[in-house]
Amino acid sequence: MATQATTTTTAKKVSKKRVVRVDAVGEAHINATFNNIIISLTNEAGQVISWSSAGKMGFKGSKKNTPYAAQMAATDCAKVAHDLGLRKVKVYVKGPGAGRESAIRTLHQNGIEVSEIVDGTPIPHNGCRPPGKRRV
Repeated sequence: MATQATTTTTAKKVSKKRVVRVDAVGEAHINATFNNIIISLTNEAGQVISWSSAGKMGFKGSKKNTPYAAQMAATDCAKVAHDLGLRKVKVYVKGPGAGRESAIRTLHQNGIEVSEIVDGTPIPHNGCRPPGKRRV
């Protein structure tokens, strides 16, 4: 006798998409590390409206930490948020990366007014011992 293949249908899990309220005023969080730059545009409650990064834009390796990569990521992020209705942001910048100013300029050029810039780069008060000097 041949064995019969039984198929079981599993119910697909339907996840509800979270609805984010988009106001005209919001916040832009720019995290510029040595390896990448991540830009998130949020409403005033902190819910993310749109985000982008240099890695998401297709840059790899050391090219992710360039002003041009930051410019491309900011353009992508700003267009989505502008279409949803975001017009004015307060910018929070964190990290020592290269594309900080470039990302802020690009947000402004894409129709999002920058009202204030806050630098929240963490500075150690002589906490951990730094790594040794590079030997090349």
